[in-house]
Amino acid sequence: MIATVDVSTPTDRDVVLTRVFDAPRDLVFDALTKPELLKRWYGPAGWSLDVCEVDLRVGGKWRYVCRQPGGKVVGQYGVYKEIVPGARIVNTEAWEDWEAAGETLCITELVERGGKTTFTSTIRFSSRQVRDIVMKAGLTSGAQESYDKLEQVLKAESGRR
Repeated sequence: MIATVDVSTPTDRDVVLTRVFDAPRDLVFDALTKPELLKRWYGPAGWSLDVCEVDLRVGGKWRYVCRQPGGKVVGQYGVYKEIVPGARIVNTEAWEDWEAAGETLCITELVERGGKTTFTSTIRFSSRQVRDIVMKAGLTSGAQESYDKLEQVLKAESGRR
């Protein structure tokens, strides 16, 4: 059985994504922060992560450039605000081709129980309108496809450790 991502909208601006991965949280943290692992799973099915720059420190910047199956390029960037290795990442996120969306705040938390990790990502959008546009554009299906790919990377990496 494939795990599914739980998506909720607890406030007018927030989306919360939750999924349980069958992997220890340190491995999940690595997959969220190491370019060599991110390039293997980030983005929905058919997308590739062509640029993956990560300066993993408070105040450090990150930038991703994804290519969609039709060739369209989507760039995202932000700054790390808080990092608790293996447990928590807080960062900003903005889109290179959609300035009007403003900046989002992403809070990712990892909790391990019995060798499984609960991943919870709270995304706080600049407005309800932006949140709703992103939801209608396929946030739920995109997250599901990305996390399915992440699950496969975690399985492969668990076998190597």
